[in-house]
Amino acid sequence: MHRFKNLPAHTALSLLIAYAIPSFCQTAYAQAADESAAASDTKAVLVTGSRIPRASKEGPTSVTVITGEDIEKQGYRNVFDALSSQTQNTGMTQGADFGNTFTPAANTISLRGLGPNHTLILLNGRRIADYPVAYDGSVNFVNLANIPSALVDRIEILNSGASAVYGSDAIAGVVNIITKKQVSGIDFNIKAGGTQHGGGSNQRIQLTGGGSSGNLSGVFGVELSRTQPVWSRQRDFMSSTSSDGTAPTRILSRQNVDSGKYVDPGATCSQLGNLFYDSVVRVQSKSGAYCGSGKAQPAFWTTMTQNESENLFGSLSYQLGAKTEVFSDLMLGFNATQNNTRGPSWTSEAVGNSYFFNQNSGANESWSRRISPEEIGAATRYNRKWNDVAANLTVGIRGDIPSTSSWNYEAAYNISAYTSRKTTPLLLNSVDSFFLGPRLGYDADGVAIYAPDPSRLSQPLTPAQFNSITGEAISRDKSWTQTLSLSANGELFNLPAGPVRLAAVTEFGSQGFSNTPDPQINQGVFYNQAAANGASGSRQRYALGTELNIPILKQLVATVAGRYDEYSFAGRNDGKFTYNTGLEFRPAKTLLFRGNYATSFRAPDMNYIYSSTTRGYYSSTTDYYRCQQAGQPLAGCDYNNYSPGANYIQTGSKDLKSENGKSWSYGAVWSPSSNFDISADFWRIQIDNLVTNLDPDTILHNEANCRNGELDPNSPTCVDALRRVQRNPANAIFNPNAIQNILVNPINAAQERTSGLDISGKWRIKAGGAGDFLLKANYTKVLSHHYKQFSDDPDTDELNSLTNADWGSKVNASVTWLRDKWTSTVQVTRYGSLPNADQTARVSPFALVNLSASYQISPQASISLIVNNVFNSVKQDNSAGWPYYLVGNYNPYGRQGWVEFNYHFGS
Repeated sequence: MHRFKNLPAHTALSLLIAYAIPSFCQTAYAQAADESAAASDTKAVLVTGSRIPRASKEGPTSVTVITGEDIEKQGYRNVFDALSSQTQNTGMTQGADFGNTFTPAANTISLRGLGPNHTLILLNGRRIADYPVAYDGSVNFVNLANIPSALVDRIEILNSGASAVYGSDAIAGVVNIITKKQVSGIDFNIKAGGTQHGGGSNQRIQLTGGGSSGNLSGVFGVELSRTQPVWSRQRDFMSSTSSDGTAPTRILSRQNVDSGKYVDPGATCSQLGNLFYDSVVRVQSKSGAYCGSGKAQPAFWTTMTQNESENLFGSLSYQLGAKTEVFSDLMLGFNATQNNTRGPSWTSEAVGNSYFFNQNSGANESWSRRISPEEIGAATRYNRKWNDVAANLTVGIRGDIPSTSSWNYEAAYNISAYTSRKTTPLLLNSVDSFFLGPRLGYDADGVAIYAPDPSRLSQPLTPAQFNSITGEAISRDKSWTQTLSLSANGELFNLPAGPVRLAAVTEFGSQGFSNTPDPQINQGVFYNQAAANGASGSRQRYALGTELNIPILKQLVATVAGRYDEYSFAGRNDGKFTYNTGLEFRPAKTLLFRGNYATSFRAPDMNYIYSSTTRGYYSSTTDYYRCQQAGQPLAGCDYNNYSPGANYIQTGSKDLKSENGKSWSYGAVWSPSSNFDISADFWRIQIDNLVTNLDPDTILHNEANCRNGELDPNSPTCVDALRRVQRNPANAIFNPNAIQNILVNPINAAQERTSGLDISGKWRIKAGGAGDFLLKANYTKVLSHHYKQFSDDPDTDELNSLTNADWGSKVNASVTWLRDKWTSTVQVTRYGSLPNADQTARVSPFALVNLSASYQISPQASISLIVNNVFNSVKQDNSAGWPYYLVGNYNPYGRQGWVEFNYHFGS
């Protein structure tokens, strides 16, 4: 692990010890169901959504189960792939392969399109530390990118709110990732593959095993993986920003600010012609000529991140007696990630007004230059890098309560920590003098004076010259959470229809985070970097909860749960009581009618509360107002997706209130045999006092519509949008009406609500000599999704809005064939229609097909072939120009394939 030379091997354990000091923490959340997925119907199991063991795995709320075998057979690369493909995950998220995002080293999901912070992620029923950098710069979330699949027994998704069972965050649903508890022998697995069109090659090695000796049993696992990046230039359809006729990106320009015209570069462009993969040309525009390249942006854009990871897991249990067990488990993850979203770019006097007085020409001029991969050695020289360490530790004791016939208990302590070190290459503040020579002073208007040599602008750099004007900024971020919990469950008393069961839990917890930017940023070492302020904070929590399972009749069972959580943060307390009720009615053994009503809440994200005033700039921005002013369609607009983007000023708020939610669902399950079942459930979720950091693209879109009269300028939304966007005066000498700053801060919005329908089915067919067939299908249809930012605003129909990138429907269907030594699965995922990138129309639905086939060579050995995107389909969209596909919704990789070999040692 030489990549972690600055992170000693004991780092993760040191983190756990250091973070254990502050105060106690969070919960023994619904422990994973029984170790054996093949448990009989009469054996009591724990299912996500309840702390009371039950004989039936179907309850008042639907639960989706993904097994470890499903992850492999259905072509999923990892846990994140499996979860993101589920039909409940209708929300678009900015993940590791999104590009311009705050968290490209992390992946998350958005159940019901309500955002990653409204889905509670558990590991073996317990909370894990948030990723230490906020999603989209605003909300806290759990990173799913570093959870290894090697030891996953199954993943359970509770498809409804459950704060009365789990506390804060469980509004859109709960995901419980359950690891294997019993393994016999040792399994070795190796998997390798890549993409058909280049890039993205990846290899993975897994070693898992376990056993027992006397009263001691254990499980271990090691997973090592490596993934190479996919660059935009490796996909023909997006290898150039000008393939649709859009003018090439400026890579060198001299502009006379007084006239607004470019100074003709003459033969300069031909001198630079071999840069950006031999694509530099002279471009004639209405404002004059400049040097441009259609490959300037694709040259530095990764659509799949590079990643190397090492993940370790171990669990031990020891039987103190026939009815008492002590247990522990530890998971460590080491991840090194690299990505690239833009290359080095320079504009003269960018910290000032972006222009200077040229003493040689006697004019105010603005010079700009993009630096190519050839000049810096390779595009990878400008990669951003993350070195992350994640650790989770649980210790506890559980068993039967003495002198009782049915009561058992569990006491556990859990701690989870996450550290991330980000390394960002940045131009030094000496870059102005590198291109312009020494500053000679300032004129009467405060404009810098230079006497530059134009050949400095047109001369290609050497890697050594680039290194002389480039440095690195290193930021360090960390987060942690810990929980001390005590729970018990058992039979309270008997009714004619059966025993009333009760479960109770008490929890004490704390969590915290810190973001520490590189001090060099505030020392003025780097070019065009706004001041960076660190942020940190912590909060404590305690909770009391109880749950009852009441058999009213043999055919009718009620569930009631209540819980009180209190958070202490920022010098104040915030408490919330939540409850839920559920009914299960079985008029026949094969038929279940069910319903659930739940209240929920979410304490404000710590990033919202403790974030200090932060100044920075977005990687890219689309200025809708200036595009409208220029009369240009978005696809060809000069102000579309320009990079670097607009400056922002972001602040937190310690006065935010908790969100309040409520949800209800009802449905039916019909299972006439063990080979067939079908279910249908309607659901509805509503959030009041929604805490949200307004999306900058939404702000700019609203601002443009407010200025052009499409929205009422006096509406609360317009008043807010116009206040948030600060622009240059319309009569400014340089860049009139350009965005100066976007003001971003969290608010308690009025309301968001959504509803929909889930349908799922399974059918096993025994076809004799032809083998067995297993058919599965899941369908989610969003029926409504409404949002209003302020209480006086009208409802916004998000479902049909052309600005909402969430799917309105999703289908998963698979057919598995088993015959003798062969197993094969075809998986089809169909995504509903989406707004195009130009937000002027909708693109058609899209389907992807994955295929896997495995052969059992011997009782110990098997080999598999997996092909994702069998038909090599890429959903392209040229409506808003490059990159010509819907970023975040789909990927541009094309067909991918892997070969996998597995060998089992032992019985």
